[in-house]
Amino acid sequence: MSTSNTPLLLLHGVTMSARAWAEVVPLLAPHHEIISPTALGHRDGPPAVERPTRCAHLVDNVERDLDARGLHQVHIAGNSLGGWMAIELARRGRAVTVCALSPAGFWDSGSASHSASTGRIAHALTLAKLGRPVTPLALRSPLVRRIILRDIAVRGDRATHAAALDISRDLLECTVTADLLGTDEQIAPLDPLPCPITLAWSEHDRILPAQIYGTVAQQRLPDAHYRILPSVGHVPMVDNPRLVAETILETTGASIGR
Repeated sequence: MSTSNTPLLLLHGVTMSARAWAEVVPLLAPHHEIISPTALGHRDGPPAVERPTRCAHLVDNVERDLDARGLHQVHIAGNSLGGWMAIELARRGRAVTVCALSPAGFWDSGSASHSASTGRIAHALTLAKLGRPVTPLALRSPLVRRIILRDIAVRGDRATHAAALDISRDLLECTVTADLLGTDEQIAPLDPLPCPITLAWSEHDRILPAQIYGTVAQQRLPDAHYRILPSVGHVPMVDNPRLVAETILETTGASIGR
């Protein structure tokens, strides 16, 4: 199968949506047909029927979509929860390559580090609910965007007012946040790899710090290519969409023009 003719599936992180890839898609589209769904239970995505919703249910839903499209294997790139889903799809034989950007799932459920990571997301949700009446006005300020988005981006002020509003709405309207933050699932070791996998960890990841989760990832996927993405936060598409696109295309075997 020619990599240039193989579609590229993009999977976003927990509480986000396909909109997370808005600045990256135009850089990838000249090289691959792009499939960018919104996950089960997330804003504008299919409703979650099975509760509590688990990561495996989200992966099942993506598999059904691939089957409906007549696609057995695709390139897959995912961030956070999306990176976890990408690795599980590879385990199921559905990936040609995987580029996992700060993937979730490399933890021991109930550990202190896992609790701290999920706690950050839960805290952000609480603040978003409290600030909802003033959020549209407040996010007009670049400084406020930088402060509010500090857990997921180094330069949250780089996000436009509209993009920051979408991130806030995605967070508030995700119906499966508590389910996914409370799941006991995790990524099991994968050796040998079923396909080439890149683990691209954000240098300034405050949700899943590389020093903790990147180390576990390298232990569980010892044959994966591991690299650090400089000067970006947990959702690197906010800070540097071009770096994200270049990293994905290096994994798929394409290249972006300078």
